[in-house]
Amino acid sequence: MGNKLVLTNARIFTGGADLTSSSNKISIAPEFAAEDVTTFGSGGWTENMAGLASSEIGAEGLWEAGDLSKVDDNRWSSLGGLSAWSITPAGASVGTLAYFTKALDGEYSLGGELGKVVPWSAKAMGSWPVVRGQIAHDPGTARTATGTGTGAQLGAVAAGKQLYAALHVLSIAGTATPSITVAIESDTTNAFGAPTTRLTFAAATALGGQILRVPGPLTDTWWRPKWTISGTTPSFLFVVAFGIA
Repeated sequence: MGNKLVLTNARIFTGGADLTSSSNKISIAPEFAAEDVTTFGSGGWTENMAGLASSEIGAEGLWEAGDLSKVDDNRWSSLGGLSAWSITPAGASVGTLAYFTKALDGEYSLGGELGKVVPWSAKAMGSWPVVRGQIAHDPGTARTATGTGTGAQLGAVAAGKQLYAALHVLSIAGTATPSITVAIESDTTNAFGAPTTRLTFAAATALGGQILRVPGPLTDTWWRPKWTISGTTPSFLFVVAFGIA
């Protein structure tokens, strides 16, 4: 039998917020519409083919507010816009399985009964494919200087496929306008002797999320994040997820 999983440590990142501690339910549902192609030659059986693809994210939890790292501030500021979402079923250490996408933040609701903890719920409708990838940088490791992350052998990006990467900047400290610029590099081996920068996120000076993609074919098989940090006594907490789809 395969490994079973009880959801006790799912991680949820959207924009510049870590919703893990204010959430108790999460789902991500990609699907293809079934288009009927039944003909007189179908032998009396219905035939279908895949039509348009779509996806939906659903999240619920316990309401919090106060700054953009909290669910109420994050959801209000994002409502009606497109956000990067990254979801993991079991923690967020480097190499952990992650699902991520760009989605329209279409619904947010809150409120409940007298005397009860205030709940919230949200829905987001996918605007990009759902990527099944992995965490490339974990949210618990503070970075204070320019550096690179651990390499992952994602494989080559075939023609017709794309490399996707999501970034969530969760915490910023320091003076003189601390800034971080995150990029994704590739190479032919895990030594990264001659890495090539494949995509670069916009420099971040505030909490927020970004998601980018670059089309194949790309023959390199090893991938890693790198970051450039500036400012006086800067410190950043951020998450990177990447994958090929």
